[in-house]
Amino acid sequence: MALRSTRTTDGGSTPDRPARPDGVSTGHPDAPSRAVHPVDELLPPAKLFTTGLQHVAAMYAGVVAPPLIVGAGVGLTPAELALLISASLFTAGLATLLQTLGLFQHTEWARIGARLPFVNGVSFAGVAPMLAIAKEHGPKDALPVIFGAVIVAGLLCFLAAPYFSKLIRFFPPVVQGTVITLIGVSLLPVAVNWARGGSAGAPGYGSAKAIGLAAFTLAAVVLCNRLLRGFWQQLSLLVGLAIGTLAAFPLGLTDFGAVKDAKVFALPSPFHFGAPVFDVTATVSLCIVMVVSMTESTADMLALGRIVGRQADERTLTAGLRADGLATALSPVFNGFACSAFAQNIGLVALTKIRSRFVVAAGGGILILLGLFPVLGSMVSLVPQPVLGGAGIVLFGTVAASGIRTLAEAGMDSSANTILVSVSLGVGIIPIASPDFYNPFPEAVRTLMHSGISAGCVMAVLLNLLFHHVGVGRRTPTGETPGATVPTATPS
Repeated sequence: MALRSTRTTDGGSTPDRPARPDGVSTGHPDAPSRAVHPVDELLPPAKLFTTGLQHVAAMYAGVVAPPLIVGAGVGLTPAELALLISASLFTAGLATLLQTLGLFQHTEWARIGARLPFVNGVSFAGVAPMLAIAKEHGPKDALPVIFGAVIVAGLLCFLAAPYFSKLIRFFPPVVQGTVITLIGVSLLPVAVNWARGGSAGAPGYGSAKAIGLAAFTLAAVVLCNRLLRGFWQQLSLLVGLAIGTLAAFPLGLTDFGAVKDAKVFALPSPFHFGAPVFDVTATVSLCIVMVVSMTESTADMLALGRIVGRQADERTLTAGLRADGLATALSPVFNGFACSAFAQNIGLVALTKIRSRFVVAAGGGILILLGLFPVLGSMVSLVPQPVLGGAGIVLFGTVAASGIRTLAEAGMDSSANTILVSVSLGVGIIPIASPDFYNPFPEAVRTLMHSGISAGCVMAVLLNLLFHHVGVGRRTPTGETPGATVPTATPS
């Protein structure tokens, strides 16, 4: 029997894999076949490694930044700080594997993992509350209190996932498009800060040399995407990062100190900083942060679902949020923090058009190795911040472009939708334009509104309720209910 050919993500073709009625490949040449969705496509090992490494390169700085900041805030020694960074890489890898491969997929009430190309890592949303906990409890006792609060917050996320995911009916395309656009716009200032050197205290921060290197890397990524073909075009970001890093050597912008001081191998030491302590105030604070992270993860899953052509339904959101919660609850055991979605990797999926979840799973495996072998993690850190900034402008701009495309499909000829988008974008940009805008408000308000993504998401959902679910504004002239469509996931 002749098998049909299925187009692969790198432009080639492979025969369809014969599958059982439940969709599991049998490998028998006479079995009935069906096309494999790009999300479930398993690439060859070499491509899995290189594309997975590209995802790690895109998110590495975001993973190590929170432990660096919190570690400095609690006064850790360089050796302890290195351990905290390794723990964050290790737990990010575990969380990513949990999200992409999943657990208990045939048990509806216990299904864990969205099984999308979804990268998980340390949530930056918790940094400010964790520093506040350190200030209140003192450097010596802060980490056990933080870890205890993170465990409870993770359990809250896991248990609340089936109920939180029901909010999907309030995320029609116009809301999704607004939030996706805000994800990209909110991340662009991060790329600009990287382009200047990473932090105001860094040597040469904001110098013409740093900005020039960022511009050079940006040009390299764009030209690689334009001139390369096939699989190499899909690796344009990784190639651009390599070119930018090589250009940084003669400029003196590469720091080898981390490589010289790094250990070759280090196993995670459970509760290295002490047994968790459950403080009520700290726990409430990080539970609020977890709710914000759940909002952002929901928005990210919806965005990624549209990009890969497998829209996230309520079932997928529940499984994805459960993975966030379980990973967060287990993370402190290995000295890690709360885990949530990394929006920058959504931009990489949109840029490369590689939709396989196994690529991101390979990235999760690399993260685990980086956590177990600190010397490898230190080599990845050789990529200078300006190089990441130049590539980040492409990545994060791609996310914003995906949001604009979604808005174009949502029907912007409606005045209600125009108001919804304009106000939500405006509210979402407030904390980006003026980070201290909400400082006079209570801590719970600051936590929710400090993130442009969560602030704009909440506003978009509220305005969608006002215009499309409440009173006379609920019906269009044709009798339809705008915004009430619930996306349906393609069966996996």
